[in-house]
Amino acid sequence: MAKLRYFDAREQIKPAESRLPTKHSEFLRTGRISRRREDWLPEERRYLTHEEVAERTARKLQAAGEKTHQNINGFHRSIQFPKMIFHRTLADSPHLGYCHVTASRTKFARYDEVAWAFYIANFYSDIGDNDNFFDNIAVQNSRMYFAVAIKPGDSTPERMVVDRSVRGNGLLFRTDDPQIAIRNILLLGARNEQLRQIIRQL
Repeated sequence: MAKLRYFDAREQIKPAESRLPTKHSEFLRTGRISRRREDWLPEERRYLTHEEVAERTARKLQAAGEKTHQNINGFHRSIQFPKMIFHRTLADSPHLGYCHVTASRTKFARYDEVAWAFYIANFYSDIGDNDNFFDNIAVQNSRMYFAVAIKPGDSTPERMVVDRSVRGNGLLFRTDDPQIAIRNILLLGARNEQLRQIIRQL
């Protein structure tokens, strides 16, 4: 696959500017040749390095993570999650990335205790079954909220890895709707069934 190139997008031509006379008609009307540089030399695109793109993506992911964590902890004082925000961009596509928002433990379905982590990504994809965390990335959807079961990594450089013994691939939920995501996180964090019933009615 060819390496992606990114350029700094310029502002679009304003409607007033687009009605300016063309160079040849201006010469025919006045007999003058414009010496202004911008009339003859188009602005060159300034290409961005992958590091610059990754930096811009990281700032957006950080802001989204902060806002989402604030929304989750603002629901009820009995459901509070630790702030554990960090982000990663994809190596060959630094305009794509994901942000870890929080992590916790909960009793989940038939599992006694499940450690899990909640993420936001600026794309939509499947969660891979192997070392490739994301499969079939679709950038048409601008955001994905998901939670996965996690466990300590044994022979990997990562401290925590996806616990694929939970539901086959470790995925607890995945959605592009922020309201559904927050409701699911609150259900995972609710301490008793009474609180879960209230959350389900939201």
